Amino acid sequence: MAYGAGFGSVEVAGTLTLTLTVLLLAPLVASNSEGDALYTLRRSLSDPDNVLQSWDPTLVNPCTWFHITCNQDNRVTRVDLGNSNLSGHLVPDLGKLEHLQYLELYKNNIQGTIPSELGNLKSLISLDLYNNNLTGTIPVSLGKLKSLVFLRLNDNQLTGRIPRELSQVSSLKVVDVSTNNLCGTIPTSGPFEHIPLINFENNPRLEGPELQGLVAYDTNC
Repeated sequence: MAYGAGFGSVEVAGTLTLTLTVLLLAPLVASNSEGDALYTLRRSLSDPDNVLQSWDPTLVNPCTWFHITCNQDNRVTRVDLGNSNLSGHLVPDLGKLEHLQYLELYKNNIQGTIPSELGNLKSLISLDLYNNNLTGTIPVSLGKLKSLVFLRLNDNQLTGRIPRELSQVSSLKVVDVSTNNLCGTIPTSGPFEHIPLINFENNPRLEGPELQGLVAYDTNC
């Protein structure tokens, strides 16, 4: 009987140790997946000035990499790569950075489309992709970013309409989509009520402010 009790105690202790180990490793595994996502971005970019040289995928997490900021739980909160002479493409894997608050990739030579997966970045406050060579449409999925304050996509080659889903993002304070090739009309509801018209200039196919119930917003698209 004593032997059985002892065996049970060992079994319980082993289970507790295993559980504790799993809990301790969980942040490391999550951070490593974030490192994988960022390394996928690195591989998709041309980096002539070696600003990404410290992005070593063999490390436990990316928090020691230059241009990356993490919180106290080693989760990535900022990617600061503005004006870094980068070219190449964005990657869908960026949508895995679920604690990311600032994605700063402005003033580079990044091409291709904006991944719809960026709509998964529920903590995102600032999305700065201005002054690149991005093409395609503004993803409708950005309307899911309920913490977004700054959306700067100006000076690219974006086409299509301004998603009305963005009108539901009440936190938005700054929207700049000037100097693209957008079409349709300018939203006037929600946060767009306070966005100056200059932030929509230099879009030859973009018409004036939307007149609710009178003009279809996808006119000329």
